[in-house]
Amino acid sequence: MTGWVVLVDQLKDFPNAETPHKVITTREYLARPQLFSGARPKVINLSRSYAYQSRGYFSSLLAEARGHRVLPTVEAMLDLGGKELYAHAVPELEQELNRCAKAAKHRFEGETRLVSCLGLMEIKGFERFGRLLFDWFRCPIVEIVVAPGDWLSIKRLRPVAVTKLEPAHRIFFREALHRHTMREWRSPRVKQTPKYTLAVLHDPKDKLPPSSTGTLKHFARIAERHDIEVEPILAKQFHQLAEHDALLIRETTSIDNHTYRFARRAVQEQMPVIDDPISMIRCTNKVYLTELLTSNRLPVPPTVILASIEDLGTAEDRLGFPMVVKIPDGSFSLGVHKVDDAGALKALVTKLFKETDLLIAQKFMPTEFDWRVGVLGGEPLFICQYLMAKKHWQIVKHHADGSATEGGFRAFSFENAPQDVLDIGVRSARLIGDGLYGVDIKQNADGVFVIEVNDNPNMEHGVEDAVEKDRVWSRLAKWFHDRLDV
Repeated sequence: MTGWVVLVDQLKDFPNAETPHKVITTREYLARPQLFSGARPKVINLSRSYAYQSRGYFSSLLAEARGHRVLPTVEAMLDLGGKELYAHAVPELEQELNRCAKAAKHRFEGETRLVSCLGLMEIKGFERFGRLLFDWFRCPIVEIVVAPGDWLSIKRLRPVAVTKLEPAHRIFFREALHRHTMREWRSPRVKQTPKYTLAVLHDPKDKLPPSSTGTLKHFARIAERHDIEVEPILAKQFHQLAEHDALLIRETTSIDNHTYRFARRAVQEQMPVIDDPISMIRCTNKVYLTELLTSNRLPVPPTVILASIEDLGTAEDRLGFPMVVKIPDGSFSLGVHKVDDAGALKALVTKLFKETDLLIAQKFMPTEFDWRVGVLGGEPLFICQYLMAKKHWQIVKHHADGSATEGGFRAFSFENAPQDVLDIGVRSARLIGDGLYGVDIKQNADGVFVIEVNDNPNMEHGVEDAVEKDRVWSRLAKWFHDRLDV
């Protein structure tokens, strides 16, 4: 297995004596597509130019085509090509820059040129800014021109060739390269290193995690049989994501928090990922799901989309009371309310309309349990019943102190589960994508109804796998392994 490879236009640009890694020219890399056949090198592209259709540009473009991990990516090259292209990142970068300057009590007396090397900064106290910059633009060397004032502003961002670095900055870059790649050239383990590494994003402090720490350890043991090493990572380790081969998100997902950013970065790095950004966007919005399921003739509870107070009369006529009102992007039963009369309905939606422009009203369907069909890669993974919490109408009862009570469960084999529930669950998940989903279904005398499709379903050892056992986790590991092999 090849580790890191450094590309240069001429060998004198960054001699092999300055790094323990293999250094080759871009000409050789471009001309010999089979050079690393069967290996998966990680490439640092130190070309003199990243301009469109330059040798440096083509090196990164073909590295991606060959399945090699490369810095910078073509996307980063293009984004750093002009201020209008990287302007979307500047507000967040400036905010972090000012926060670091204030904390470090560092003053910029005039226009200042800073250099960031692989996410590291030469000025002490600006580490968080350097990591954020590298998160946005995965480029080996970036120059930041800072304009002074009460609010520090970023005047310019641009990639810098290693040949253009001053001697002190060149030494700093060598140190940054060492730190960035040191994980790859530590002493080898006694046992054989797994073929792939899977980063699992989790939060050990989460009160309602999709998978507990114990479950993730169990999955790690199963994944090892499939030549995959599972490595838990935290939100603060975003800058280390690209060191891995794939990503499994086991935190509650949302498009407005770090989980979406992790998923998006994984896709940019061409990493197999569960949950992918498109699935997040589709599943976290119940309005979208309702429209998608309805247009594909899948059964959903009678539903009215509320866009204003004027829609309440329609909801009352069609749905009656009790009625369920949902915000578009709730999870774990949060944001789901039951109202018993017109007064309570008006009071609730008046409050909720301050946070969202659309609400969902649905017919209340009391049941003793909800079906959950787990689907992976378009095929059923598990099926179980989640029982309602004691003396409550939902499977999770949230308390004022932040704690929660959950109902029990019953797992089923696919042969003993209702086939219409299985069929509708699988069909619903396939509308979203090819990843991992949990389809919630209610069943009563009128039939079966899809409540929602979750992109981040619970998977606990001893619950969802109570019948299928380790086959559940083996299939999940194999999903990643198959895509990495391709």
